[in-house]
Amino acid sequence: MTQSINSAGVEKGRVVKMRGLDKKTPDQADGLRRMVKDKMNGLQEEIVEKPGVAAQGFPRVVAVTSGKGGVGKTNIVGNLAIALSRMGKRVLILDGDLGLANIDIIYGLHPEFTIKHVLTGEKDLKDVIVKGPEGVSVIPASSGLADLVHLTQGEKLNLLSEFDGLEEDYDIFLIDTGAGISSNIVYFNAAARERIVIATPEPTSITDAYALMKVMFTRHGTRTFKLLVNMVNNEAEADLVFKSLSNALLRFLQDISLEYMGCIKRDDHVLKSVKKQAPLLMLYPKSLAGKGINELAERFLSKGEDSSADGNIKFFFRRLVAPK
Repeated sequence: MTQSINSAGVEKGRVVKMRGLDKKTPDQADGLRRMVKDKMNGLQEEIVEKPGVAAQGFPRVVAVTSGKGGVGKTNIVGNLAIALSRMGKRVLILDGDLGLANIDIIYGLHPEFTIKHVLTGEKDLKDVIVKGPEGVSVIPASSGLADLVHLTQGEKLNLLSEFDGLEEDYDIFLIDTGAGISSNIVYFNAAARERIVIATPEPTSITDAYALMKVMFTRHGTRTFKLLVNMVNNEAEADLVFKSLSNALLRFLQDISLEYMGCIKRDDHVLKSVKKQAPLLMLYPKSLAGKGINELAERFLSKGEDSSADGNIKFFFRRLVAPK
C-alpha cells in the first residue's frame, strides 16, 4: 500500500494579528481578504514544491477519531495525554468535538472561556488554554460553535495568528475529534499530521471505521491511518478487527496504509473513573485499561512520526481554515 505525500517547509513567519474586521473600511477589508488569500496561496505552493520533506522540530499533530460514537475515544485521548506527559512530553489537547465538551468532563474541568472566544477576538489563546491533570494543556471546545469552514476572514486571521507561537511550547498536539463523517470531523482529520482511528469489535464500529477512512481517502486523498482497537476481551479479538479492516481496505481501497497500534482491554475501572470525573490513570493506574494506555503511549513514541505525514501546528490550522 502506498503512503501519503508529505508537505513540510511551512512558513515560519508570523501572521499579522487583526481584530474587528467588520469595523474596517471597505479598502481595509479588501486588503485583509487579499492577505488571507496570499497566505493560503503561498502555503499551497509550498505543499506542491516540497513534497516528502518531513517537518523537523515541530509538535506531532495527531487526530484521534472514530466512525461512530461510544467507542471510548475521548477517554483514550485524555489518558493518553497523561501517559505521554509522564514520559516527559509537553501535550496540548484540542477538544475538537464542537458540540460536546467531553474532555472537560473526563478531566473535571470547568473552563470559563473556549476556542470560540479566540475566533471572535474576545480572548487571546493563552487566556483560553487551561491546565489539566499532570500538566496537560487543554483548548476547550465550544458547544454549538458554527462550522470552522464558515469562519469569516477576520476570524481566520485571528485563529492563524493565535496558533503561530505554539510550536515551541508543545511536543504533541492531540485533537479529540467528534465521531462520524461530518464536515468538521473530516476537516480535522484531513488537516492533522497523523490519524488514530478507534474501533471496537462491534460490527457497526468496524463498518463505520471503514466508512470514515473511505471518505477521507476519496475526498481528501488521505492514505495513512493508525488503528487502535478498544474494549476487547483479548488480543485475538483485536487482531480479528484489524484483519477485517485490512482485508476490506486491500479489496476496495488498496492505496490506504493501516498501521496497527494495539488494543485496550475491556475494564470496569474505565466507567468508574468517568463517573468520578477523573482520569483512569490517576485513579486506577494498574488497571487493565490503564496498562493498555501506557503501552499505547510507549508504542506511539517508539514508532516515531510517519515520515510521509504532513504538517505541523501552523500547517494544521492553515489547512483547517483554508478556503475549501
